[in-house]
Amino acid sequence: MRGLKTATVAAVLATLARAAHPHAIAPQASAGPIALEIVLFALMVASALGYAIGVARLWRRAGVGRGINAHEVFRFACGWGALAAALLPPIDTLADGSFALHMVQHELLMVVAAPLLVASRTFEAWAWALRGGGVRALAALARGWRWLATPWRSWWLHAAALWLWHVPAFFDAALDNLAIHALQHLSFLVSALMFWWAVYGRGIRAREGSAFVALLTTMLHMNALGLLLTFAPTSWYAHGHAFTLGMTALEDQQLGGLVMWMLGGLAYLGAALAVIAAWMTPRQRRDKSAGAETAPGLPARAPGWQP
Repeated sequence: MRGLKTATVAAVLATLARAAHPHAIAPQASAGPIALEIVLFALMVASALGYAIGVARLWRRAGVGRGINAHEVFRFACGWGALAAALLPPIDTLADGSFALHMVQHELLMVVAAPLLVASRTFEAWAWALRGGGVRALAALARGWRWLATPWRSWWLHAAALWLWHVPAFFDAALDNLAIHALQHLSFLVSALMFWWAVYGRGIRAREGSAFVALLTTMLHMNALGLLLTFAPTSWYAHGHAFTLGMTALEDQQLGGLVMWMLGGLAYLGAALAVIAAWMTPRQRRDKSAGAETAPGLPARAPGWQP
C-alpha cells in the first residue's frame, strides 16, 4: 500500500513535470534525456494504474458503475491518451521545428486532455487509490483548488496564460530557455484544468449561466488570437523556422493560427452548446441522472474535490 501511495503521488507530479519539460528530447538528445523520457513515461503509466486501482476499489465497495461510471473511465482513457500524444514523441519532437505543431500541442492540452480528465473524476479515483495521509493531503490541496477554480477566477487565469505566452517576447523567451518553456506548458495545462473544472464539473447545474458566458467569451477571445495569427502580414516570432513542415515562417504561423481558431473555437463552442442543452433538460431528469451516478451512503475519499 505504501508503494502504491508513492507511485500514485509521483504520477501526479510526473504529469506536471512532463508538461513542464516538453522538449526533453532535442535533435542533439543524449542518453540522459532519453532515460528521463523513459522514467516520465513509466510514471505516467503509474498514474493511469492509480486511476484504475482507485476505480476498482470504489466499484468493489459500491458496485460496478457507482460513484465513477464506465463513461467517465472511458473519458479518462481518452484524456490521458491526448495528454500523452501532446507531450511524448512524435508530436513533441516534431514541434521543435514548427509553430503550427506547437499549437497542436497546446490545443491538445487545453481543449482535449483537460476537459476529458476533469470529466472523468480523476482526482476522486486517485483518492480511492490512496490511504490515510495521502487522502488528507489531497483534500487539503482540493480546498485551494476549489477557491481558484471558480468560473471567473479560472477565466482570467486561462485567458492570461493564453494571451501572455503568445506575446512575441514571451514566446521567443520560452523557446530560448527550457525553464521558461516549462512554465509555459505548465501554465497552459493547469489553467485549462481549472477552467474546465469550474465550468464542466458536477456543480454545473448551479451555475449554468456563468459557465455558458465563460465558455462563449473564451471562444471569442481565442478566435480573436487565432485570427490575428492567421492574417498577420509578417511572422511575429524570431524562432519562425518551419523545418518540420517545410513552410515559410509566415505560412507556419498562419497554419498555427488556423489550428487555434478552428480546434480551440469549436471545442469551446461545443461545450457552450452542451451547457445550453443541460439548461433545457427537465430538472427531474437531471436529478435522476445525477442520482444514478452516486452510491448512497458511500463515504467520500477526497472531500472537497467535488466542484
